[in-house]
Amino acid sequence: QVQVVESGGGLVQAGGSLRLSCAASGRTVSNYGMGWFRQAPGKEREFVAAINRGGSQTYYADSVKGRFTASRDSAKNTVYLRMNSLKPEDTAVYYCAARYWLNSEYSYWGQGTQVTVSS
Repeated sequence: QVQVVESGGGLVQAGGSLRLSCAASGRTVSNYGMGWFRQAPGKEREFVAAINRGGSQTYYADSVKGRFTASRDSAKNTVYLRMNSLKPEDTAVYYCAARYWLNSEYSYWGQGTQVTVSS
């Protein structure tokens, strides 16, 4: 079992920046890849970014590529999502999730943190 807790959401103007954090605890967190997803009102949850268990590989949705950066601090068991040049369409609840490295699906999810970008 892995627990993940997101933080860092808030209200920001378009063009601004935020950094989300995801604190993980439980089983050996270093065995888990971590992902960020988001869900806007009336829309399905979508993939935003992912980082492998070692932190050497990252993946991004086309909509955030070049603006968002995922990273992880293994010593702190924390994953970050740095979001720059935010747009109103980035407004959503952002979720962190953990995936055991041998699995293809994310099994553990946080409660989400709201990000609102005003125009």
